[in-house]
Amino acid sequence: MSGEETRSILFAGLGGQGILVASGITALAAFHAGYDVKQSEVHGMAQRGGSVSSQIRFGKKVHSPLIPQGMVDILVAVHARESARSRSQVRPGGVVIDPSVANAEEELKNKWGNLYLLGILSHYLPFAPEAWHSAIRSVVPEKYLEVNMAAFDRGTASVS
Repeated sequence: MSGEETRSILFAGLGGQGILVASGITALAAFHAGYDVKQSEVHGMAQRGGSVSSQIRFGKKVHSPLIPQGMVDILVAVHARESARSRSQVRPGGVVIDPSVANAEEELKNKWGNLYLLGILSHYLPFAPEAWHSAIRSVVPEKYLEVNMAAFDRGTASVS
């Protein structure tokens, strides 16, 4: 990633899958890594299991939180249906991280599965591990911290 480039990440899933938590951790990790960060969320019918999405843009200077159509660099989808629905927004050569990658389906059966996907995502972003760990510690309640950090570490280890 060049110093001038703005990167765009789209998180997509269903209400209750932790989309806003995962995107919040990622935005905070980008901030801890020294980037300007903008975030936008769409809750929709989240309380009834409907679509939830969050857009994050980071770079040296970001002017808008909204990702232009077809310009998503990385799609992180926690549900297969939302992955299929959102793929058209990914730019050519973009990355899709969804339940079909690296044993994610099994991990996503747990409440901390979204942290597993963040571990995978960490391989595609220029953030030091400490930026991720600091963001996770800032967002995840203490009583769930150990299991969430372990899920993140499993996700990181799953990428070869």
